[in-house]
Amino acid sequence: MDFEIRELFADRIGGAAYGTSTEIYKFERIKRAKREALKNNPGGCIIDLGVGEPDAPAFPDVVATLQREAPKPENRIYADNGCMEFRQAAARYMREIFNVDGLDPETEIVHSIGSKAALSILPACIVNPGDYVITTTPGYPVFGTHARYLGGNIFPLPLLPENNFLPALNSIPGDILPRAKVLLLNFPNNPTGAVATREFFEEALAFARKHRLIIIQDAAYAALPYDGKPLSILQIPGAKDIAVELHSLSKSHNMTGWRIGFVAGNPWLVRAYADVKDNTDSGQFIAIQKAAVTALGNRSIPGQIAAKYARRFDLLLPVLKKAGFSCEKPKAGFFLYTAAPEKVLHSDGSETRFPKAADFSEWLIKNLLISTVSWDDAGRHVRFSATFQAADETAERVIAAELEARLAACRFAF
Repeated sequence: MDFEIRELFADRIGGAAYGTSTEIYKFERIKRAKREALKNNPGGCIIDLGVGEPDAPAFPDVVATLQREAPKPENRIYADNGCMEFRQAAARYMREIFNVDGLDPETEIVHSIGSKAALSILPACIVNPGDYVITTTPGYPVFGTHARYLGGNIFPLPLLPENNFLPALNSIPGDILPRAKVLLLNFPNNPTGAVATREFFEEALAFARKHRLIIIQDAAYAALPYDGKPLSILQIPGAKDIAVELHSLSKSHNMTGWRIGFVAGNPWLVRAYADVKDNTDSGQFIAIQKAAVTALGNRSIPGQIAAKYARRFDLLLPVLKKAGFSCEKPKAGFFLYTAAPEKVLHSDGSETRFPKAADFSEWLIKNLLISTVSWDDAGRHVRFSATFQAADETAERVIAAELEARLAACRFAF
């Protein structure tokens, strides 16, 4: 062949230089560190506080529905933009869990093959070359990645502890706002664990109206508050004028690999999403949608999941504080986000410094067999997740005790 195939690759993925970068993706770096740690510690066990998905399977009644529906001939066809039964269940769920009434299943709800798929499709509905998207950082990168693919620009809005990890909207420069189209939010937040207040959502909606912005609120963890009071941006009067909210059953119903969720809110945005989606995928398997109907109809599931992770944080927090970490129990979701130490002091008087949080996270895996996720996007932070593998409360206490024993050997300096 007289040409290199990569010469024909798109610039957005690197063009002819695709595959030559030596930069290692953060989660690949973590995987490599895990492999090295286990190789150097035969028979060792990693305490995985980095995984970002539930440690338990879907609830039995949900699995039973899938088993019952999967063989039915009528469920084998393309689902396209979803079955009405699922849309209606989503509308009831929003009313019963979030007190959001009046969502029209016909025009204001469409299923998604998980939030990741929705976040990858929505930019095509909105972003033209040169447009700005305002995203919070640190955060889930998928919407921003696809906006860049389309020629858009990203303005990162840092989430900082001095503002309770809420974005300071008034800090956005005046020359960015006229060129911006989208304000992307994610609350409860991954990775900071921050929870938006009703007052913040009201402020964000007023800001978006003033500056002609669409709000996309990724609510993947919204059904898992520890105070039992789930908050949706769609509770705010007038939110449907400019906002859509993304819901996912991955975290709230232990259905991560099932890939099912929905987009709800402004009918024009929902319609645009459905049109682009119709040219992107053929919909989720109808049997999975019907299993999701069962999940959404069981109002106790999110509460049971939230109670489990709240209990686990009650075990983890004293251990982390004893080791020197400054942290508070999150108000929802899976994640505890805190400053990473600058160094560890060894018993022989030497020290190991951590220029970045990533260096600390890698050291922790290799030396203590504790896996976390680092974030250096807005300061040096590390994320601990309560989704570690544990079969029951006794196993949870054993893991917490083992974590304490491993950390007790270290003197961290912050």
